[in-house]
Formats: sequence, C-alpha cells, structure tokens
Amino acid sequence: MPSGEGPAERTGYLRFFYRGWRPTCMGRLWSRMYAWVAGLGLLPRMLLTLQTHNRCGGRVNSTILVAATYQGRRYLVSMLGEGSEWVQNVRAAGGKASIKRGRSQPVQLTEIAPHERASILKAWAQVATSGRHHLPVPHDAPASAFEAIAADYPVFRIDPTQ
Repeated sequence: MPSGEGPAERTGYLRFFYRGWRPTCMGRLWSRMYAWVAGLGLLPRMLLTLQTHNRCGGRVNSTILVAATYQGRRYLVSMLGEGSEWVQNVRAAGGKASIKRGRSQPVQLTEIAPHERASILKAWAQVATSGRHHLPVPHDAPASAFEAIAADYPVFRIDPTQ
C-alpha cells in the first residue's frame, strides 16, 4: 500500500471519507449503505456488491465496487491499493467470492499481474468517477502513465464459476 496521504485526501469532501489510505467511520457507513443498495440491483450495472469471507473470522463482508469492462471482460480495481480488506480476503480465499446484484452469484477473481494492469486501470478510471480520485494519475492520462502505478493497485478479472 502506498504510504502517506492518499490522492483523494487532497480533495475536500473525500477527506471526510478517507484518511491515510483507509476509510473513516463515515466512509465505512457510506460504503455499507451503498453496498446494500447495489446488492439489490438498483444502481447502474458497473456498481456491484462484492461479498467475501473475512479471512480472520469467516464473517461475510460486503463491499461496493466499480467493475470496468476492458476487451470484453469485467475487472475490479482496489482504489485503496494493496491494504484494502477485500483484496486481502480475496487472496486468502484463493479468489473465491460472490457478486450480488439482486441475487448472489459465485465468481472466481483472478489477479492480474502488475505488468498487465495499466490499460485496465485506465479503463477503470474512465468509469469510476469517484474512485479515480484515489489514483495519483489523471483519468485521461495515456496508458503509459498508469504503468508507473500499476504495481500499487491490485486488479482482478471476474470469472463466473460453473
């Protein structure tokens, strides 16, 4: 996880939701509320609720995320970097998770190698209008600019399970 102040913390209202690359109490509450609404399928298709089992206690955690489409596949990006709870839970579960939009669907999340992330990060920044503020690169920068930050922002491909 990058250290110091996150890029979003330089934006006035986002400072209310994030500090030191972590969500504040208000950020967690806001995320929980939106995860519930997205899980009902009431928000645009790009917004979804990712359900993972907590690696420590086994409890199901729900997180709202933006799914970006790149070359016909859907991807999830950790806007808070390596330290994000959902990333650690997905890795601990070997990529097993569920996506909820009305009903829960089991999926396999496949982590993308850092050298393959730049174009996906750019595609994600185009659709994740609030999430893009967490990246230190402008959303309209060329894909080559995203190569410098690719190792700091995990990307997962969403693969449906049979």
